[in-house]
Amino acid sequence: MAHVNNLPLPDIEQWETRTVLKTCAEAHRYLAELKGLVRTIPNEGILLNTLTLQEAKDSSEVENIITSQDDLYRASISEDGYKNSAAKEVQDYAIALRTGYQRVKAQKLIRLADILEVQELIEKNRAGLRKLPGTELKNAATGETVYSPPQDAVEVESLMENLAQYINDDAMCAADPLVKMAIIHHQFESIHPFYDGNGRTGRIINILYLVAKELLDIPVLYLSRYVIQNKGDYYRELQAVREQGDWEAWILFMLKGVIQTSQKTIQLVADISTLMKRYKKELRGGLPKVYSHELLNNLFSHPYTKIEFVMQDLSVSRLTATKYLEQLCELGLIRKEKIGRSNFYINDPLFALLSDQSY
Repeated sequence: MAHVNNLPLPDIEQWETRTVLKTCAEAHRYLAELKGLVRTIPNEGILLNTLTLQEAKDSSEVENIITSQDDLYRASISEDGYKNSAAKEVQDYAIALRTGYQRVKAQKLIRLADILEVQELIEKNRAGLRKLPGTELKNAATGETVYSPPQDAVEVESLMENLAQYINDDAMCAADPLVKMAIIHHQFESIHPFYDGNGRTGRIINILYLVAKELLDIPVLYLSRYVIQNKGDYYRELQAVREQGDWEAWILFMLKGVIQTSQKTIQLVADISTLMKRYKKELRGGLPKVYSHELLNNLFSHPYTKIEFVMQDLSVSRLTATKYLEQLCELGLIRKEKIGRSNFYINDPLFALLSDQSY
């Protein structure tokens, strides 16, 4: 059984090789570009709502919880309840991510209590840190045990307290914050502190750490798609650190994830911004009396909207909200679809952008 040691790592300088530092610099450059671009979107809630759902879908897919974009968006605004259990699990993840973000934004810390809350919201239970032995990580294909995390409840709690201290106390480690993020993620996954939800909680900690270190203002960089596309490498590099202490390859894997994901997210945010400008121009030209910032935000906060949301966001009557949406349909900006008992109004170009797997 590989032993999990307390952080910090001894001699961190040996892992901050020339290649690692060069890759770090590139990752920081793209993160800074993404941070600046996000600030050009007039309402941060637009990206917070839409991209959080995307991350929830991808992160859950790593754990073989599969849902379609359609099911996901319908479930997130339907009062009919969740007909799709996978969509419900994805929604729980999105709620956990947003809750964690609000905590970290306010305090610039990621406390152990915050990590426990995130896992509780994902799994919908209060089991907390593992207290019973018997947890093993197995190869899904062969059933062979590939890794046994710490089994003793006292050790698990002690390691998690140490990890929380390491996350928040920069005096414990002078490494670049992106190197530190890679170390934090490996340590968390190796402690494997919960009975369930470790992978998803660990991926949320990644983005919360970038926000805590002010490398991003809002959580818009999600590595889950990168993990899905490189799943074999992800688990192999995790294990290589446990078995051979090969930190450099793991750190480079994570840094490349930040670079690739930043590049794709920059393109997605730019395309959303371009689409918003197009809608603004068409609204002002075709429906000048209907146009408002609030209406534009409503159409981009989610690919699906409905009468009640327009009433709420624009402080208008049901009759007025219905009239606005019907006029938007006539202009070709949205499409009406009856789902169950409700009429939904779909922003198809936004839906297409968020569904595009090339981002």
